[in-house]
Amino acid sequence: MPLTLTMAATALTMGLAGGPHCAAMCAAPCAGITHAGGAGTATRSMVVFQAGRLAGYMTGGAMAAGAMQSLAWLSAQSAALRPVWMLLHLAVLAWGLMLLVLARQPAWAQQAGLAAWRRVRPLVQNTGGVFGAGALWTFMPCGLLYSALLVAALSGEPLQGALSMALFAAGSSLGLIAGPVLLARLRDAGNRLRHDGGTRIAGGLLAATAFFALWMDLAERIALWCT
Repeated sequence: MPLTLTMAATALTMGLAGGPHCAAMCAAPCAGITHAGGAGTATRSMVVFQAGRLAGYMTGGAMAAGAMQSLAWLSAQSAALRPVWMLLHLAVLAWGLMLLVLARQPAWAQQAGLAAWRRVRPLVQNTGGVFGAGALWTFMPCGLLYSALLVAALSGEPLQGALSMALFAAGSSLGLIAGPVLLARLRDAGNRLRHDGGTRIAGGLLAATAFFALWMDLAERIALWCT
């Protein structure tokens, strides 16, 4: 099944809207890795790094969608698991609303992400290849990244999840590549949204996606009950 236009637009918009955030948080370390990567010129290193990042994000998206697909199948086979399916969508909706209102991810997710990053960071710094460092970037403790993975999980199939994360990676890579220039222009323009704007937009999109998934599930059950 091809990736739906709505899901594709959501993933791409999240990446583009998060450009200022990505530029502020990750542009400097990305530049440090690509300049010290030993893969030739800085431009070539950046291309290799972004290719690794794309591969890592797509793998994460496929795994998230595969896990959600398995849960959906199990919930369809067992009535006892249907509340779990519903609660998971409600949790995603709550996550999106928190990003929209507070412009930050839940504290427990932040702590878990930092704990994972402390284990992965030495591998990123010591990896022999820039591609490997880009692939490991999937473990970066970033609320926008986790939100994109949740959107990928809701896409339905591993392939769709991978394509969803590919679009997010493409959109967010603009902030990493053109980070310094982008930030300078935002400052010159007096952008009042600053870095929180992208987070809030991503939260709103995630909440809308979760709400739509809940509505579709409930509408189907209501139709069956009425029949």
